[in-house]
Amino acid sequence: MATANNRVVTIFGGTGFLGRRVVRHFRKHGFSVRIASGHPDRGQRLFALDDPQLQSIEANIHDERSVADAVAGAYGVVNAVSLYVEHGRETFHSVHVESAQRVAAQARLAGVERFVHVSGIGSDVASPSLYIRKRGEGELAVRAAFANATLVRPAVMFGPDDAFLTALLKFLSQLPIYPMFGRGLTRLQPAYVEDVAEAITRALQRTEKRPITFECGGPRVYSYEELLKTVAHEANLKPTLISIPFAFWYLLAWFAEMLPSPPITRNQVDLMQIDNVASPEIPGFGELGISPLSIEEILPEILWDH
Repeated sequence: MATANNRVVTIFGGTGFLGRRVVRHFRKHGFSVRIASGHPDRGQRLFALDDPQLQSIEANIHDERSVADAVAGAYGVVNAVSLYVEHGRETFHSVHVESAQRVAAQARLAGVERFVHVSGIGSDVASPSLYIRKRGEGELAVRAAFANATLVRPAVMFGPDDAFLTALLKFLSQLPIYPMFGRGLTRLQPAYVEDVAEAITRALQRTEKRPITFECGGPRVYSYEELLKTVAHEANLKPTLISIPFAFWYLLAWFAEMLPSPPITRNQVDLMQIDNVASPEIPGFGELGISPLSIEEILPEILWDH
């Protein structure tokens, strides 16, 4: 692996659920970190900016000049920007394709040596789902702009303050009868967010310069029903699980998306119909020397917060 030697890594999306963990892991590895965000004040609240090796700057991923300024002089760049609900100019195409390509292209022009693009397991240019399709198109756009880019595809991520397990716990504790997506057969391989952040940090430090993709799935594959039962058991809850057709979930999500912070979106319903499992043919945590933690190991911490 490359050594840090106070090299600068610019992290786009460094104030998000994954991004802020990526920031901390790069600092632990001795890198200087530039947090490029549309909300630099959030970066100032999240991190101890009295650390001279940590800088929070304003960067607009839709603006070429802004992106160029953010990557200038950087050794590495991580694009951890994601979007789950479209609003205004923030569309899946503008964020996951156009902006991803813009960041990669400006990084290459600036002479950046290492580029990591965070995508997701299941990204597919042929998917009928707009969200999944744009994730796939984004990967192609990044590789076209930065040939040696590393792609990191996490499975659905969990951890304290997540939008996944925390939401499951909330609903399982409030609803004596819990509505499942379809028949609960979709397979999931949830990954601990801290493990994914460490994977990104190690992936950027690899010494060989060739394009590579990592798929980061946790240590266990669950059906959605098994996952619900595992979480309920750990939380000492005994809800009744009932099957709800996906068509109903689509209708519910359509109405929910009219709210300022929708509890469910149509792209989430799309994702819940597709197995979210790492491919055994693609390198993952093991190749990066990481033994991923399971939901059962982290749940007590989440339950404590909950």
